[in-house]
Amino acid sequence: MRIAIMGAGGRMGRTLARLVHERDGCELAGGIEVEGSPALGQDIGTLAGIGEIGISVEDDPLHLFTRIDGVLDFTTPQSSVACVELAAQARIVHVVGTTGFDADQDKKFDAASRHARIIKSGNMSLGVNLLAALVKKVAAALDPSFDIEVLEMHHRAKVDAPSGTALLLGNAAADGRGVDLDETAVRSRDGITGARRDGDIGFATLRGGSVVGEHSVIFAGPSERITLSHMAESREIFAHGAVTAALWGFDRKPGLYSMSDVLGLEDITA
Repeated sequence: MRIAIMGAGGRMGRTLARLVHERDGCELAGGIEVEGSPALGQDIGTLAGIGEIGISVEDDPLHLFTRIDGVLDFTTPQSSVACVELAAQARIVHVVGTTGFDADQDKKFDAASRHARIIKSGNMSLGVNLLAALVKKVAAALDPSFDIEVLEMHHRAKVDAPSGTALLLGNAAADGRGVDLDETAVRSRDGITGARRDGDIGFATLRGGSVVGEHSVIFAGPSERITLSHMAESREIFAHGAVTAALWGFDRKPGLYSMSDVLGLEDITA
């Protein structure tokens, strides 16, 4: 499978390129960066630390997408939305690990999925998606007297909050309870807030240092508390998941898929 990397000059882009190169069944076929990036024109293999492979990073995704089977995209919401429209034209696999989309941007992926095979997730790791499946199961099993709180921490440079993973977990909890997260989420508390409302799903965000990602979902009930947690120790877990998703999507029908589909977690959440 010929795979290209969006944001090839960034830390995640370089990790993705290296893992595509190392993975059986994959060929590193190109890289994209924005105009003005110092990575433009450089050999993508050199950037990824695997040695020169004769493929330069470019800034024209439309031209590149005619020569590949899939693209891995951990960039920005604006870039990913533009990318998915081109992926739909080229009818390729688009793996989206970008977070921070608004509702209008999410609709673009729904439209593009009529032609492209899109795998989109707030987190690409096996562990986090297994955690989400367990959160949904626990939320469905516990009675409403258990309050649900989602706690996350990331490195100081992360620009969106709550994280895409925190929202993934919040949605899993809401699905387990049969409620709408948009109607039950509490994303900040400050001042005299009053008592906690029954049924709220709270979010707390921490930022600092070089933390790759830590997430916990707390079910706090009368006289007892259950905590489900995941700690990411390397960005490679997200890259491994993204490459796995691309290979899984290669022979699928057009559609909008999640990592739950890729990993076959439906039985856990049923």
